[in-house]
Amino acid sequence: MHESSTNQESALRPSGGRALIIGASRGLGLAIAEQYLKRGWTVVATARGSGTALDRLTAQWPDRLSVEHVDINEPEQVSALHARPAATFDLMFVNAGVKNDDRETIADVSTEEFVRVMVTNALSPLRVVETLDDLVRPDGTIGLMTSGQGSIANNETGGYEVYRGSKAALNMFMRSYAARNRDSGRTLLLMAPGWVRTDMGGPDAYLSIDEAIPALVDTVESQRGKHGLQYLDRLGATVPW
Repeated sequence: MHESSTNQESALRPSGGRALIIGASRGLGLAIAEQYLKRGWTVVATARGSGTALDRLTAQWPDRLSVEHVDINEPEQVSALHARPAATFDLMFVNAGVKNDDRETIADVSTEEFVRVMVTNALSPLRVVETLDDLVRPDGTIGLMTSGQGSIANNETGGYEVYRGSKAALNMFMRSYAARNRDSGRTLLLMAPGWVRTDMGGPDAYLSIDEAIPALVDTVESQRGKHGLQYLDRLGATVPW
C-alpha cells in the first residue's frame, strides 16, 4: 500500500522536462508516455501508424503531447525524425519489442522469424540511439526497454530462446555504445519492467501496467544525473548481466 501511494503521489508531481518516447502506440510505451504527461512533462511520442491509443492522450494533453509517425525498422524514417524536433530532450526512452512463438527453440525457428525478432528488438533500438542521441541534453538520460530474460547469468530454465537472445544482444550493443561514449555525461539505462499483462506479455503475467510502469518511471527519474550504464529492474535493483 505504501509503494502504491508513493507512486501515485510522484505520478502527479510535475517536473517540466521534455521526453522523447520511441514506440508509444500501445502497451508499455503508451503507459510511459502517459506517466510523463501526468508528471507535467512535454512529450514527443512515436507510433508506426495513425489511429492509435495516443489519440486519446493527445486529446487530453493537446499542448504537451505531439505524435510522430516512425517505424524504427526503417532507418530513413528515424533519420527524418532527427530533423523535426525544435528543442533538445531531457530523456529519450526507446521501447520496442516483438517475440516469436514461445515454444520455438533456436533449433527450429525459421531464419526469417529470427531476423524479424533480432532486428526489431536489438538492431533497430540501437540505431535509434545512434541516430538521435544528439537530441538528448549532455546531462540527460537515454533509456531502453529490455527484459530480465536478457540476463545471461539468470537463465537457469531456458525457454523463450529467441526473445532472450534478442534482449541479451540489445544489452551487449548498449554496453558497446556506453564504452564508446564513456566520456559522455548522460545517464544510460537498460530497464527490465517485469512480466506485464500486455498484448505481448499475455493474460497470465503477474504485473498490471499500473503496477509496473509508475515504478519503472520512478526508477528512471531516480537515476537522473548518474553517469554511465546500468541494467535495472522496475524497482531499481541491478539485474545481473
